[in-house]
Amino acid sequence: MCYFSTCRTDYTIFSSVYFYLTVDNELTCNIEKEHLKNNMLGGAISKAKAKLLLTLKILAINMNSKVKHEISFLASSITFEETQQRVSRDADLPEEAQKISKPEIRSSLRASTLEGVFATLFYSIIGGVLLSNFLLDLGASPVFIGLLASIPQLLNLFQPLGAYFADRSQSRRTWSIGIFLTSRLLWLAVALAIFWQGSFHIVENLFLVQLTLAIILITNIIEAFGRASCVSWMAALVPERLRGRYFGFRNSCINLMNLLAIPLLGFAVSKYPGGTVQGFGVVLIVGIVFGLISLGYQFLMTDINPKVEWLSNSNTEPKQGWQTILTFLKDANFLKFLLYSGLWSFAVNVSAPFFNLYLLDNLSIDVSVVTIYSSLQTGANLLMLIIWGKLADRVGNRPLLVVVGMLVALSPLLWQFGGTDTISLWIWFPLLHLLSGATWAAIDLCSANLLMTVAPRANRSIYFAIAAAVPGITGAMGIILGGEFTTLAGINGWDALFSLSAGLRFLALLPLVLVWEQRSIPLNQLWKMVFTPRTELTPVTPE
Repeated sequence: MCYFSTCRTDYTIFSSVYFYLTVDNELTCNIEKEHLKNNMLGGAISKAKAKLLLTLKILAINMNSKVKHEISFLASSITFEETQQRVSRDADLPEEAQKISKPEIRSSLRASTLEGVFATLFYSIIGGVLLSNFLLDLGASPVFIGLLASIPQLLNLFQPLGAYFADRSQSRRTWSIGIFLTSRLLWLAVALAIFWQGSFHIVENLFLVQLTLAIILITNIIEAFGRASCVSWMAALVPERLRGRYFGFRNSCINLMNLLAIPLLGFAVSKYPGGTVQGFGVVLIVGIVFGLISLGYQFLMTDINPKVEWLSNSNTEPKQGWQTILTFLKDANFLKFLLYSGLWSFAVNVSAPFFNLYLLDNLSIDVSVVTIYSSLQTGANLLMLIIWGKLADRVGNRPLLVVVGMLVALSPLLWQFGGTDTISLWIWFPLLHLLSGATWAAIDLCSANLLMTVAPRANRSIYFAIAAAVPGITGAMGIILGGEFTTLAGINGWDALFSLSAGLRFLALLPLVLVWEQRSIPLNQLWKMVFTPRTELTPVTPE
C-alpha cells in the first residue's frame, strides 16, 4: 500500500534534504553505524542508502500521521518475519475507505426505519407488559419477574467481546443477520411449548416458566454479540448533523406502530378463547414473523466493512487483543459519560421494571387497561420525539438530558399518589404515563446521540459496547435491589421503592454536568435558545 501520492512537498523540504545530504556527512555516518548494529542480516550499508533513509525521515516531519507511519516503517530496521506479518495484515485491508453516496444514505435510512418498526413489535411482545402478564398467569412471583428483567441488563457484559469480534468481520450486515436471525428463531420453542400445553396438556406451568427463562438467557447472550455492531452501523450511516432529526423521526414511527399494535395485541391476549396463556402463544408467533421481516430490510441498507471504517477514521496503528477493548480507559470525557450512564441505569432500574407489576399485581388492574396506559405513553413519546430531535440539533444533547432528567427523577414520587379509585384509574395514571412518554423521548434520544458524539470514530463499536455493559451491570443491580423492596409487607415497600429511585436519579445527574459535548450550549443559555425565535438569536459559543 502506497501513500506517497498524498504527500505535499515544498521548497523548504527539499532545501532541508539537500543541506543534510551534502553538508552533514557526520550525521549520515552515524545513521550508517546504527543500522550496522541493528540489521540482522549484517553487511555494509552504503552511504546512498543511509542518505535515502534520512531523506525519508525528514520528509515524514511534514506529512500526515498515516504517511509518517509508513515512512517510519520503511526507514526502520526490522526482521524478515516482522515484514511478512506487516504485509499479511495490510493485504487484508481495502485500498480505499468506503464512501457512501447521498442516494445510498437516503435508501438506507428508509430501510432502517422500516426495520426498526417491525423489530420493535417483536421486542414489545417478548418483553414489557405482555410478557409480565404471561409469567404472572403461569404463577411466577414478582421477585422472579424482577430477576428476569435483570438478565438482559447483566448479559450486556458480553457486548465488548462481541464488538471485538464484529470489528474483525468483513460485513456489519452479515454479522447482524447471523446474530439476530438465530436469536429470534429460538423463541419458536416457547410458542411450541405453549401449543403443546393447550392441546395435549403435557407441559406444566413450571416447565414453561423455566423454558422462558432459558430462552431469554440464551437469546440475550447471542444478541449481546451483535448490538454494539448495529449501533456502529447506524452511526456510520447517519450523518452527525442529522442524527437528532432522523432518530427522532425513526423513533416516532416505531412508537406509532406500538401505539396502534400493543393495545390490539393486549386485547387479543385477554379475550382469546383458550385463555391468556394460549393467547400469548398466538401473539408470540406473530411477533416472530415481524422479527424476521425486520431482518429482511437490512438487505436494503448499505453494508459497512468494519476494517474500511477503521481506515477512514483512524490515523494510528490498530491495537491488538485486549488493548483494543481497554482503549476507553484513557478517554476522560468518555469515562465521565460512563459514570453518569452507570449511575443513571442503576437509579432508573430500581423502579422502572416494576411499574407495570405494581399495576397488575399490587393494584390488580386488568392487562387491557395497562396496555391502554402503555399506548398513551407511546403516543406522548411519538409526539415529542420529533420536537426533541430538532431541539437537540439546535442546542445539543447534554443540556436537554440535564433539564429533562430532573423531571424524570421526580416522576417516581408521583406514583405514590395513585390507587384503585376512578380518578386514579382514568386520570392520574394516564397523566403519569403521558409525562413518562414525553420525558423519556428526550432521554432515550439524547443519550444515544450523546454517546455517538463522545465516542471516537476509531474503535467506536468497543466504546458502544462498554457503554452498554457498564449500565447493564448497574441496571441489573438496581433491578435486584428493587425486587427486594417489592417483597416488603404492605404498601410501604412500594413507597420506599419509588422514593429511593427518585433520590438516586437526582444524584446520577451530577456527573452529566461534567461531560463535554462539542455542539452543546451552556445550561444558563438553554432557555434563551429554546424560547427565542431563530431570527433573533445571536451566535452562541459552544462549551
